[in-house]
Amino acid sequence: MRTLRARRVLMGVLAVVVGVTGVVVGELREAPTAPGAAAPSRVAASAADLRFLRREAPAGTTVVDTSGTVLATLTDGARTATIDGPQRTFAEPQFGGAPVTTHVWVRLMPQEWRAGAENESWFRPWLQQNLDSTAPDVLALAAEYLDRVPEQRDEEGVRVGGDARFGPPGPNGGPSPENSDFYDYLGISWRFADRQARRPDPERYGAVDCSGFVRLVYGYRAGYPLLATERPGPGLPRRARAMAETGPGAVVLPDNGAPPSNVGALQAGDLLFFDLDQEQDRRIDHVAIYLGRDDRGQPRFVSSRRRADGPTLGDLGGTSVLDDGGHYASSFRAAKRL
Repeated sequence: MRTLRARRVLMGVLAVVVGVTGVVVGELREAPTAPGAAAPSRVAASAADLRFLRREAPAGTTVVDTSGTVLATLTDGARTATIDGPQRTFAEPQFGGAPVTTHVWVRLMPQEWRAGAENESWFRPWLQQNLDSTAPDVLALAAEYLDRVPEQRDEEGVRVGGDARFGPPGPNGGPSPENSDFYDYLGISWRFADRQARRPDPERYGAVDCSGFVRLVYGYRAGYPLLATERPGPGLPRRARAMAETGPGAVVLPDNGAPPSNVGALQAGDLLFFDLDQEQDRRIDHVAIYLGRDDRGQPRFVSSRRRADGPTLGDLGGTSVLDDGGHYASSFRAAKRL
């Protein structure tokens, strides 16, 4: 399996910084506050220049300028905002999957959106800071864990980015097991907001399963609150099933037991839920992050999966699109916007 992964090359436009060396195992870290403000915007978003248009299905607000250009899309009950920005491309062409070329940037607002929030004191400064910012967003962070991405370490030597595996080798050379969370990848202990603590498994260092990958990107890197277990609460739970059934966010496509037909309702950054083992319990068992339409017009996603031995947006171990009738497309069930 690693032989396949050795040929994988990241072709995105992101630069990855290699930090200091050293592995930190067992250090206890507290749940973070939201990351620092993005780089200053090149566009001044004055009140007179903006219009806020309400929309439905899902309910939310579209921010446009005086020329009618859409600057941002905000969804009621979600912290995720999509912002128009510089174009970039994500791709793994060696696996036959088309690249995703997009001008959509996905960022987290400091609180959930609601009707009329444009008049609250926090919003306009936040929007002005993020319009046209090229600070890493959710999609850029997700791409930092594809194969052969160089290691990125923080000032304390913790590896916070770089090639991620799915899990340790299975018994007798079998498939890699699940249960690798973000703190396993990082190699650090973690205390959650509910005061529960978890310690990393050294055998799982550098590995994340599908939900662990989402928690690594959205939680540890982007600052979304995380929970220690699957119990409902103010944060992202541990498992894909709990994320879909009781987790936070706005439902974009409900689970009706079959592939949703309206994939056009999706926007970049949405969490996608799958029932890959359909013959067992017919419940959600996989989660991915939606990237947007690829250069062939197909809806493409990135997820950590066993057959690809880690995060991929390519077609290794199954096509990463929602409309081709393949294994993932036929197993797609629902979507949420965090």
